[in-house]
Amino acid sequence: MPVPLTKESEVDVLVIGAGPSGLMGANALRKAGVNVRIVDQRPQRVAAGQADGIQPRTMEVLQSYGLAERLLREGNRMYMCAFYNPGPDGGIICTGRAPDISAPTARYPHETTLHQGGIEAIFLDSMASMGLEVERPVVPSLIEVSKDEAELKDPQAHPVKVVLKYLDVPEGKIDTEVVRAKFVVGTDGAHSWVRKSCDIVMEGEQTDYIWGVVDMFYETDFPDIRNRCAIHSANGSCMVIPRENEIVRLYAQLSDTDVVDANGRVDKTKMGPQQLLEVANKSLYPYKISSKGEVDWWTIYIIGQRVASKFSINERVFIAGDACHTHSPKAGQGMNASMNDTHNLAWKLAHVLRGWADMSLLKTYEFERRKYAQDLITFDKRFSALFSGKPRTEENQGGVSHEEFLATFQTFGGFSSGVGVHYQPSAIVNPEYQSFARNLIVGQRVPPRVFVRAADAWPLDIQDLLPSDARFKILLFAGDIVDPAQSERVRQLAEEMGRPEGFLKRFSKGSVETMFEVLTIASGDKFKVITTPVPSIFRSHWSKLFVDDQDMFKRAGGGGYEYFGVDPRGAIVVVRPDGYVGMVTPFEQHKAIDQYFASFMAA
Repeated sequence: MPVPLTKESEVDVLVIGAGPSGLMGANALRKAGVNVRIVDQRPQRVAAGQADGIQPRTMEVLQSYGLAERLLREGNRMYMCAFYNPGPDGGIICTGRAPDISAPTARYPHETTLHQGGIEAIFLDSMASMGLEVERPVVPSLIEVSKDEAELKDPQAHPVKVVLKYLDVPEGKIDTEVVRAKFVVGTDGAHSWVRKSCDIVMEGEQTDYIWGVVDMFYETDFPDIRNRCAIHSANGSCMVIPRENEIVRLYAQLSDTDVVDANGRVDKTKMGPQQLLEVANKSLYPYKISSKGEVDWWTIYIIGQRVASKFSINERVFIAGDACHTHSPKAGQGMNASMNDTHNLAWKLAHVLRGWADMSLLKTYEFERRKYAQDLITFDKRFSALFSGKPRTEENQGGVSHEEFLATFQTFGGFSSGVGVHYQPSAIVNPEYQSFARNLIVGQRVPPRVFVRAADAWPLDIQDLLPSDARFKILLFAGDIVDPAQSERVRQLAEEMGRPEGFLKRFSKGSVETMFEVLTIASGDKFKVITTPVPSIFRSHWSKLFVDDQDMFKRAGGGGYEYFGVDPRGAIVVVRPDGYVGMVTPFEQHKAIDQYFASFMAA
């Protein structure tokens, strides 16, 4: 009997594309216990080049998955940015230096650079430790989404059919698989097969700016070679990005005559790495730079700024990363935006698949991330135009001035670093009682701040108390619980929140700790709070009570209530599984949290 050449299977989530966005999503889903597979058409992982910059917020996200330490160890940190402009002798001069990151609340006050292969390896090793590998080389050839409304509304149905073709299979063995998935996530890049197969169009435009990029070991007399540099010269613009292991990346602006053919298309054969270096040297004059040995990686590209018309099909097929937004690499946003797409999506898929949340929760992915992508394009157009524009000189008074460029660089610092991303009001973003914790902005991520664990005086950053484990965190800022009156307020609150109709019991599926983690942060003296009785619902374990006080040596901690703008009488803060504030309420309005969860959770 002949061996069948096709097999069939089912999966909860199929991720198509194993770049940074796909790997972030697959790793997060696996960590949440989801049955997930990830396929990629490339026979091997990325070895060098590609994207290389990790912004501060993405570092915080990686830390929430336990992955930041390795990146910090292997990557290069950029703390300072230098700005060069035309000098009086035809060359360039340094016109100023500034912090590379203009975001005071960043936990990691720097960008971290590491080639994309190194970044992907961190995810691949994490996935491997959980028994998940990228299947490659695999190419999808067909995707169909059921039109049956009942099937589409059933989170446990498998309404998406994907046909996979295995490229590296011996003759006579199975080379085709029909996968029936509950959800599909397309993270297959700017030329996304998933996007095109679902007839999703990209909206936007392509600029006329052409850039070359080269990674190399170097020899140079340029003084700021280990700082990020924005260089405007009479001979074109250039950007310097210091990298790991004594490597540097150079971005050089090219002219049409350098690379455009007779048909107006970019012709890579007209330009190689040595020619790119020649262009860069013109911009760097009077300084010089040369490659020490073979160039590590290089490419040429035209800046395109586009956003997909929609990010999902019936909340069953999703696109993320470059598949749904493309922009220039100048501000280091592409890989960061892509990974944060799937960070946003993964916990929502996990909640729906576990039966915790209604399918409507998945609509918030497009609502939040498409608005962010549109804002990113607006920023990128402004930044790219300034970076690619001619510098202001005596002869060109209409050009880009150092002051204008620096002002834009700093104004958009919160956005480009990622720490200022702000999701708009929705079912999972309710700012009604914002005033009770003024600086824990609803819709933004929880900023870093050190609190002291009451039981053993360990100082811990609040971000480390909010791991990406698919659970909502409930932060009870309990006030001065040593005070009998405040202690009684907390006791009464515990009694009311512990009722069966309250969200903690109603939506916890048997065990509060399965879906929620409740952490209590008291104000006052760590030497006194340790012995203060706290209701068990607010201190389910000795490690769940914290104090807003300095550590034992007064090196960190204290002032957290004031820093976060928390009402001294206390407040309740709902933190989403992705680390963003979902809601704030005073004690007296705790039932509003019941309504918050009832709007999207499955009882």
